[in-house]
Amino acid sequence: MSLPFSLSEIIEQLSAPERVFAVRGIRRGIERESLRITPEGRLSPLDHPRQLGAALTHANITTDYSETLMEFITPVSDSLDILLAQLGDIHRFSQQNLGEERLWPLSMPCFIGGEETIRLAQYGNSNIGRLKTLYRQGLHHRYGSMMQVIAGVHFNFSMPDSFWNEWQQLKQQECCQCKLISNSYMGLIRNVYRFGWLIPYLFGASPTICSSFLQGRETSLPFERVGKGTLYLPYATSLRLSDLGYTNKSQASLNISHSSLHEYLTSVRRALATKESSFADLGVKVGDDYRQLNDHVLQLENELYAPIRPKRTPRSNERALVALERRGIDYIELRTLDINPFTPLGVEIQQLRFLDLFLVWCLLRPSPVLEAAEIERNRHNMSRVALEGRRPGLLLQTAQGELSLPEWGGQLFDELQMVAQLLDRAYGRVHYQLALQAQREKLADPEKTLSAQLLTHLLHHNLDGAEFGRQQAERFRKELQNAPLQYWEANYFTDEAEASLLKQSELEADDHLPFAEFLQQYLRLPVVSDTPCG
Repeated sequence: MSLPFSLSEIIEQLSAPERVFAVRGIRRGIERESLRITPEGRLSPLDHPRQLGAALTHANITTDYSETLMEFITPVSDSLDILLAQLGDIHRFSQQNLGEERLWPLSMPCFIGGEETIRLAQYGNSNIGRLKTLYRQGLHHRYGSMMQVIAGVHFNFSMPDSFWNEWQQLKQQECCQCKLISNSYMGLIRNVYRFGWLIPYLFGASPTICSSFLQGRETSLPFERVGKGTLYLPYATSLRLSDLGYTNKSQASLNISHSSLHEYLTSVRRALATKESSFADLGVKVGDDYRQLNDHVLQLENELYAPIRPKRTPRSNERALVALERRGIDYIELRTLDINPFTPLGVEIQQLRFLDLFLVWCLLRPSPVLEAAEIERNRHNMSRVALEGRRPGLLLQTAQGELSLPEWGGQLFDELQMVAQLLDRAYGRVHYQLALQAQREKLADPEKTLSAQLLTHLLHHNLDGAEFGRQQAERFRKELQNAPLQYWEANYFTDEAEASLLKQSELEADDHLPFAEFLQQYLRLPVVSDTPCG
């Protein structure tokens, strides 16, 4: 058998009757963030509700940066229907236990009176709980809290074991499968950097911000105004992914490599070990009060802001970076999805099918190493699409020169069509081709994108984004409060809440190290001399 190099050759080989089954069983998980708000549309001043359990130890319901920023985490599933049923149940149980509070349905935050109203997430008195809060304290001092309450949907994705067995035969590689998997996922990641602008174009849903978000900060962006205090860019898709949003300009010079897992880990370790003078000026501990975990470029690997991350679930007391070094990549986390404000779960099944399709395509497609010039083009394209992706005649940069977004998108969709046919053949349905066709229509008609739908609604009604968010939050609250659970029994959540509270108490009772000593040990990364899986 000749070694297939092109995408079409690879798909032809995988489409063979004896192989096509191997692409079934894609595994996914969802992490959805959402702010708790008052009926008036302001940040909730209340603690994380005790009836939802302990945010530190609950399997499905936790908090992110702020005490007010909920994070809902599904188990891993190979069924999109089950995945959404689980995500729906987490939403239903949470909303039914929030009293008069609602869940904010947009990525960009509601009206914020000032940074002092954004409370850091609290995780109790255990050493690990104190570390998690201190890490957030460091983020506050380094970047401010406004950026940290932007919300999104993270999509966790991995291929089934059956695929890797066939992939290894197809690639005719003698290396261990662990290394093949890590190398393949790093190729997927590089292709997401190349073509990831498709995600904010199709699914970006943050063309507006509340003027309170700027808090007097100067910006050169030519904002227009709708309603009383909503700022917007006429052709923006995702201000969340712009320099105003969840990005970190100071990290642009880190030169995190995605050439291989080994180079990625080496560059992240370098950032974790490198002191940053501006962070040193903040002080690590002033008197008896800690201000941040350390004065390095990154306090922890989680501080690396990236549109996509290689992941491996850590074992007990194991750092995420070390888990990757020891056992290689298990899944990837796509982080560029805005909250869909037209559905109570923040995401819907057609989006997830497209993400399946897009990520499988990124995995199968050849993916050479990213050179400096291409990295700059990718950054340019992502920024342009975030800020003006629906502008008529918008040109993006390619290796061959500039190309209009619809023309380039059409070329990519022709390739995606081959992958959609492969997946539909494997599953015996046409779901992926239908999902692809629904998104292809947005290339020809930008008004069908989520960002256009949202902005058109606001402009037509001269409506503030905050009022739209408040209305949607109330509508979704009623839906979720009145809906029965679909996947779990009600006692699943009450049992998990009680178990999480007990586990947090046990952690606090079992701590014997002084916090300073614990912190020193936790931040000391063990040396992993060899990376067996990439």
